[in-house]
Amino acid sequence: MAQTPPLQVAIIPVTAFEQNCSLVWDSQSKKGAVIDPGGDLDQVEQAAAQYGVTIEKILVTHAHLDHAGAADALHKQLHIPIEGPEREDQFWIDRIEESGRNYGLPHCRKFTPDRWLKDGDTVTIGDQTLDVIHCPGHTPGHVVFYHPGMKLAFVGDVLFQGSIGRTDFPRGNHSDLINAITQKLWPLGSDVTFVPGHGPVSTFGQERQNNSFVGDKALKR
Repeated sequence: MAQTPPLQVAIIPVTAFEQNCSLVWDSQSKKGAVIDPGGDLDQVEQAAAQYGVTIEKILVTHAHLDHAGAADALHKQLHIPIEGPEREDQFWIDRIEESGRNYGLPHCRKFTPDRWLKDGDTVTIGDQTLDVIHCPGHTPGHVVFYHPGMKLAFVGDVLFQGSIGRTDFPRGNHSDLINAITQKLWPLGSDVTFVPGHGPVSTFGQERQNNSFVGDKALKR
């Protein structure tokens, strides 16, 4: 019989941006975290109830409105801490309410992380530990959450199946993003499965083979 993985994941697309909010929980304790609560918290709560998960914290990869717009609401509703992103994303938090109004997402609220994260930190979900990897480029304070035992990464908008994050936003940097992917993510191994901020799950190996932005063939041109 297949062994239950130490972490389980339910991907919940939220808002008009179809952002992959993830409910992630420790299989043993059923203690969980919500990664990137951009909105539609009723769907997140329904998933938690369905799987019997007790949400204990919020993890934020970066402070764009579709990833962090409902972090404050969930924080206040459940009285749980917010961890992340890296401090360089403060300016995105400062403008999240204005961005929400501009994009028709009036629920977006500023928040103050209970813990800013930096490269080399770890976060916990129940008894499971994930590494924090600072991957700037899409935003300057973007972080990735990585579980080494499961070879599983939550990469926000750094990398997608067949694409990479946009770098034309304020303080975006294309070369920083390429360096983060190739110098920090690829060395983790081609067998790493990743949950992107939008679209289907993929693996680093699949992207190294096929991604026209950061695949091995593309980088040799």
